[in-house]
Amino acid sequence: MCALEWRNPRIHSEDRRKVWLACGEHREYLHDYLAAREFPVRMVEDPTAAEVR
Repeated sequence: MCALEWRNPRIHSEDRRKVWLACGEHREYLHDYLAAREFPVRMVEDPTAAEVR
């Protein structure tokens, strides 16, 4: 399990992040989905370390 921290820069300020949890099977797909839309995205291997804002 990992967490993907991301934001939509068109509607969220720099300090706003969303967190999606993903299993190992889907994390690359979700990362690529967000990155293709040019959303800043960061993969966090330990979901408890993700900053929820």
